[in-house]
Amino acid sequence: MIRVLIADNEALMRAGVRLILENDDEIRIVAEAQNAREAVEACRVHTVDVALLDIRMPGNGISAVTEIARHSPRTRAVMLTAFGEEATVTSALRAGAHGYLLKDTGPHDLIDAVRRAAAGEPVLAPQVTRQLVDFRAKSGQGSDVASRRIANLTPTERDVLRLLGTGLSNAEIATRLHLSSGTVKAHISSILTRTDCTNRVQAAVLAQTAGLLD
Repeated sequence: MIRVLIADNEALMRAGVRLILENDDEIRIVAEAQNAREAVEACRVHTVDVALLDIRMPGNGISAVTEIARHSPRTRAVMLTAFGEEATVTSALRAGAHGYLLKDTGPHDLIDAVRRAAAGEPVLAPQVTRQLVDFRAKSGQGSDVASRRIANLTPTERDVLRLLGTGLSNAEIATRLHLSSGTVKAHISSILTRTDCTNRVQAAVLAQTAGLLD
């Protein structure tokens, strides 16, 4: 069972997300919140696997991500918002968000994203990923900088990072590379440390920026 928190100050939005997610028998909505304070408190009171947070709700969704990461580390915080500006996305990821989705995400994709986030996989709206890559290229934070960040990775770590960048799970990466899931998990931990990435989402963006997916 995947336990989900929906945090948005718009009641209609919360109801719509609930209606979509409750179509999946393995997802259960355990709490709703209208602001950042309520979202943080809900993650303390309930066991929450995935928290869907609006970035512009009262109290600031990014602040909620920071507090949830500090007090409820098992919870995967995913932004679900109408705002996809690069600075906003970057701030959310730096705060510890495990994903960033836009509110025009389709029902099937939203359910899939919740499942992936619960499994610890990176969740980024395609348009958000493209925007981050384009911005970094234009601002001098593009492929050259990204290439230097991955320069010290071993060949196997680069292969793992490349597949992680395509959104594959640990089990899928293990199958592709003929490794055990435990070995893949160890490689990902090493990759995050060596590239100074906070989570898999940042590593996935790095893989794309560095051209590993080309």
